[in-house]
Amino acid sequence: MRKLAAGNWKMNGMAASLAEVKALLAAHPDPACEMLLCPPATLIAQAAWATKGSALKLGGQDCHPKASGAHTGDIAAAMLADAGASYVILGHSERRADHGETDALVLSKAQAAWAAGLSAVICVGETEAERDDARTLDVVGSQLAGSVPEGATGANTVIAYEPVWAIGTGRTPTLAEIAEVHAFLRNRLAARFGEEAAEMRLLYGGSVKPSNAAEIFAIGDVDGALVGGASLKAADFGAIVAALAAA
Repeated sequence: MRKLAAGNWKMNGMAASLAEVKALLAAHPDPACEMLLCPPATLIAQAAWATKGSALKLGGQDCHPKASGAHTGDIAAAMLADAGASYVILGHSERRADHGETDALVLSKAQAAWAAGLSAVICVGETEAERDDARTLDVVGSQLAGSVPEGATGANTVIAYEPVWAIGTGRTPTLAEIAEVHAFLRNRLAARFGEEAAEMRLLYGGSVKPSNAAEIFAIGDVDGALVGGASLKAADFGAIVAALAAA
């Protein structure tokens, strides 16, 4: 298993932002882990041209479950692949909250991603109220069961645990809390997918930054990170990449 440092730019970035991508590659041309950036869809093709032949992978931030059709404003998985993407983030808490995405919808999007040759980064995570009610494992277990299709493998699926209350807040769970959830996810995957579960990368996301990356990556069953704000700057994301490569 090759560990994965994934950056989610969310609704940030213009053409000028590709300078940060080039700076990242200049500093980390061949890291000992996989690097993935998921810029806005408007930048994927430009980023693909700018980084052609490099170690950097590109991904989308969402896709439609249908391959084509009358879905104004939506993007098909095959369109992402055509633009140069090899991954797509699905079921992010912001999509679940802002757009009412259900587990069933996320599952159908993952199937569409696979059909287009993309790997799906499927997100799970609890809200602050759910953690306070001691429902974390119930929530992420239900999301995992409902969002991951049959046929998931280490090649086509990555799972990202992102506690909703830690995204963009500067707060993170304790190392023990992260370890508990990641061990739980690994066990649930093993129960469902057998030996293949050992090849599925489990990422932690939620206020990952250079100052805490190394201690997070030292936790068992943490195979990388899904990074938000810190992925926008080459220096910050590069430091996280370096920490993962050294883990």
